[in-house]
Amino acid sequence: MEHIIENIKNFNLIKKGDTIGVAVSGGKDSMALLHYLSALQLDMDFEVVAIHVDHSLRPASAQDALFVLNYCKKNHIRAYKFKIDVKSLAEKSGNSIETEAREARYGVFESLIKKGIVDKVALAHHAEDQAETILLHLFRGSGLSGARGMEIKKKDIYIRPMLQTRKSEIIRYIDDYEIPFVEDETNSEDIYQRNFIRNKILPLINSRFPNAIDALNAFADSCKEDDDFISNLVVSDLLIVDDPKTVRIPCAYFINPSSLTSRLIFKALKAINVNKDIERKHVEMIKSLAISGQNGSKLKLPMDVSVYKDYDFLTISNEEKERIVLNNKFKCGVFNVDNFGKIKVSKAKNLNIVEGELLIDGKKLPSDAVWRYRKEGDIITKFGGGTQKLKTYLSQKKIPLRLRDFVPVLANDDEVFAVAGAGISDKVKVDDSTKIAYIIKVEK
Repeated sequence: MEHIIENIKNFNLIKKGDTIGVAVSGGKDSMALLHYLSALQLDMDFEVVAIHVDHSLRPASAQDALFVLNYCKKNHIRAYKFKIDVKSLAEKSGNSIETEAREARYGVFESLIKKGIVDKVALAHHAEDQAETILLHLFRGSGLSGARGMEIKKKDIYIRPMLQTRKSEIIRYIDDYEIPFVEDETNSEDIYQRNFIRNKILPLINSRFPNAIDALNAFADSCKEDDDFISNLVVSDLLIVDDPKTVRIPCAYFINPSSLTSRLIFKALKAINVNKDIERKHVEMIKSLAISGQNGSKLKLPMDVSVYKDYDFLTISNEEKERIVLNNKFKCGVFNVDNFGKIKVSKAKNLNIVEGELLIDGKKLPSDAVWRYRKEGDIITKFGGGTQKLKTYLSQKKIPLRLRDFVPVLANDDEVFAVAGAGISDKVKVDDSTKIAYIIKVEK
């Protein structure tokens, strides 16, 4: 276990005054880490607290939680216990049990950190876990970014002090200090991918290559160095983050080598908080869409990720936006439109047209015109006369297909008189006879 104190010092994992939340399942690994850090806390001036998340997946989970709480009470360790119905959450979300359990755990950790209850969360991953992770990522088609495995410190809040510690050392530590623990019977069930690698694949590899675990961990370190070097060559300034859930990449960038474009895609996904379940095959699909996809083409990926070809840009969104009902009377004032922005309507003092603003003749606009979203059958009168479908009009205005359902239009029945931020109908344009005019301004 000597690697633990070395890692803490070499990677600055724990600082004086930190409150370290140890994720404790009750198994050998997490109990060993809890015991080890508890023994260090006085000398290094930090506090250890335990965090237990009951996923409600096993009949014995409640007893495991009680075991952890009793151990902490006996050893004067502050403990926090959380119970989550992972199975129900997975059924609602469509995610796998493994994915939903991970989401639940990290949701708890993030909440404790945001509330200031803990400064960092210590995870009990060890060298064998790292080897499993690398193989799992490789089998899913990952490149260097996946082959680098888990980070010893992530976002400066998640730390893995035992990442270079072998399982045999942990077992020896447990025996030497007679540390109690519980066994998770599902660890022997090979229906879970990680368990299959742990119970079937790694033992077979170790039987032929005894140094496989160390070799895989060294491989991860090499991959990290190479991945960091290549990633530093990526021009991240090209990413255009429209909002916390949407990012754009110029399609012209995809003429660059695949090693650069792939990393820019992952940076784009990270910018909108998508950090998992996107595999190499998905990245190739995204690149193919950017290079040869038609305008308006859409790609659906895991984790509710949608990718669109919007003219000269590739747009990546991490969820489908829900459109609320919009039915606002036309009047002076300001109102917000979800997923769009603010619309400000005011009386015009003169008839000068300003870029970025729409100017309409108030007398020509029907009194019962309202702001709403587009619907099937909408038409608009072009300047110079003649009507066209609103769908065609929006396309000519180069409004991306994915956004057209969220752009407010000023309409009466199926006739549109103004499209917020884009243009107006010939029927409401100002002229020499205009007495009352209104300015329509959009703030994104």
